[in-house]
Amino acid sequence: MRLTTSALAVSALLSTSVMAAEPTNEELLEILKKQQQQIEELKKSLDKTDKKVEETDQKVESSADAIEQSMTASTSNTQIGGYGELHYNNIEDSESIDFHRFVLFFGHEFTDSIRFFSELELEHALSGDGKPGEVELEQAYIEMDLTEQTKLKSGVFLIPVGIINETHEPPTFYGVERNPIEKNIIPATWWEAGAGLTTQFGEGVNADFAIHSGLNVDITGSNSFLIRNGRQKVAKANADSLAYTARLKYTAIPGLELAASFQHQSDVTQGELDSSASLFSSHVAYTTGNFGIRALYASWDIDGSDAESIGRDSQEGYYVEPSYKINQQFGLFARYNAWDNNAGDSADTEKRQTNIGLNYWPHENVVFKVDIENRTGAQDGSGFNLGVGYQF
Repeated sequence: MRLTTSALAVSALLSTSVMAAEPTNEELLEILKKQQQQIEELKKSLDKTDKKVEETDQKVESSADAIEQSMTASTSNTQIGGYGELHYNNIEDSESIDFHRFVLFFGHEFTDSIRFFSELELEHALSGDGKPGEVELEQAYIEMDLTEQTKLKSGVFLIPVGIINETHEPPTFYGVERNPIEKNIIPATWWEAGAGLTTQFGEGVNADFAIHSGLNVDITGSNSFLIRNGRQKVAKANADSLAYTARLKYTAIPGLELAASFQHQSDVTQGELDSSASLFSSHVAYTTGNFGIRALYASWDIDGSDAESIGRDSQEGYYVEPSYKINQQFGLFARYNAWDNNAGDSADTEKRQTNIGLNYWPHENVVFKVDIENRTGAQDGSGFNLGVGYQF
């Protein structure tokens, strides 16, 4: 009886505790409201997160598109090119083979009216102390269109003189070696630093004017006053005496180019002897059908008793080069060259050279060359040359 009473008492107590723990309807409603509020806040938070993720995705996609467009634009506005030539020379039983030039062009168009152009060259395959070659920066300039007819360029550029100084890629000329006039009288390839204007006066009539660094010739030894040795190549060049070059070119008749250049420098010794110098050159290049001809004359007039005493106050030369294109792949040429770096002397110091040969173009930008060479006058020697060249 006592056990039964105790059990009833425990049961009643537990029942009371359970009843006391159960929430009322009002409490349940309040709990549901709070949970609903938390769910709504959570949904809002998730919506914000989704929106931020979407915005981030859009920004990433936009950035990727912008980068891709920038890279595409940069690539399309940047140009790479170059040329090279390998020579084999066999003159008077003196044989040599030389990868004479390996050149790369890099250009970039910033806008429709502002562009950059450069030319980097390795000569004779290997440079360094005791090596035969050189690494040279031949061009690096900015060009701007001032008007539709006038352009301004500034930096390192090729001097507007002669035929091959500005256009000397192997497929563009006959013969394995460049002609000796545009080597010993016009010291091609010849570049300087400064600024220049090119303007078009009318149909096929162009003029160039440039102010630039000048020559610095040796004044002692066997190379004294030799023009080619005076090129400073803009390598910490002495700029005590600047030079001025002007050219007039006529190309109105198809196939014809007539040009004349004049350059003056107040002192080609850069302050050593106060010796002024002037260069005059003129040329004609004409192509009609399969026949072509090139002819050029150039002369230097150097003031001062030092140059006069060794006959180098006057230096001059010329060449004539007829050619015939058999077809698009084969062309024949003959070239007669005569030049004298001691023309002011009474002695017979004129050098003469005749080249006769063949060019073969398997592609318009690839050429194989062979020519026979005969040297006379103040130099002797005969032999032949072989070469291959390209441009792209």
